[in-house]
Amino acid sequence: MQNFARLCQQHTMIKLRTYVYIDSLQPQLAEYMASVSQGFPPVPGNACLWVEVSPGMAIHRLTDKALKATRVHLAQQVVERAFGSMVVHHRDQSDVAEAGRVLLSHLGVEMSEPQPCEIAWQETIRGMTPDHTVLINRQNRRGSMILPDQSMFILETEPAGFIVYAANQAEKAANITLIDVRAVGAFGRLTLSGREADVDEAAAAAIAAIRNPSVI
Repeated sequence: MQNFARLCQQHTMIKLRTYVYIDSLQPQLAEYMASVSQGFPPVPGNACLWVEVSPGMAIHRLTDKALKATRVHLAQQVVERAFGSMVVHHRDQSDVAEAGRVLLSHLGVEMSEPQPCEIAWQETIRGMTPDHTVLINRQNRRGSMILPDQSMFILETEPAGFIVYAANQAEKAANITLIDVRAVGAFGRLTLSGREADVDEAAAAAIAAIRNPSVI
């Protein structure tokens, strides 16, 4: 009986994979998120909190806590077997910050610290060919288009949710175009393009963001 109880307790443990706070969503990222949002789409300038946990079903509990305690809006909730994620936002940063405090307080007794983010892949490709850009544009329908002769920076992270913060910081840092931002699943993926110097500056900002993510 004791072994069974211990097994049940293990199944109720929740692992915090991603906890990222964004103080002000940049215009391209906000519009990209709105294009894939299943809930209340964010607008540029909103504060945003991205949380990912394992197992996936546990995200419902966190969503309920955040929505009941604050005025935040739910932009997205993805529930997979392994991972679950939620995105809440509000024009008032204090509401988003309070939602984060409520979640951490609720989960603090049963969760470890957020999983450190690792860069699985990073690369800059310069002087893109037309054949390559056409294929990328056909595959990515929600973001903007990459043009021939531009440079492209690609970044892959684990866990996935940190890629959103990387994209926001990259857009803050340089005049680039967001092509793709995928933050659901085992890995997050960011693709951006622009002039060579701008892409280099944005890439440096994205990598710095991954190494020092913002939390409340």
